[in-house]
Amino acid sequence: MTKADLIESVRNAKGVDLTKKETEVIIGAVFDAVRVAIKKDKRFSFPGFGTFTVRSRKARKGVDPRNQAPITIKASKTVGFKPAPKLKSIL
Repeated sequence: MTKADLIESVRNAKGVDLTKKETEVIIGAVFDAVRVAIKKDKRFSFPGFGTFTVRSRKARKGVDPRNQAPITIKASKTVGFKPAPKLKSIL
């Protein structure tokens, strides 16, 4: 699903009477709030959907695909997602 598909899906939901632009602004605000919560609290949970958490990756060794030379991939942080049981049950 693309961003445009999401906007159209929300806009066509029962009981929603918004313009495409209003829907886009609301969806953007929701994702901004999620982004801020993950950065501030290192976690965002939405019951029935799942939990986003910050995860740390250790430094590791890898291979440069261009010349097969060994390289060191530095440590980094990423966002992980764990689906709620309710979401897992519909998959």
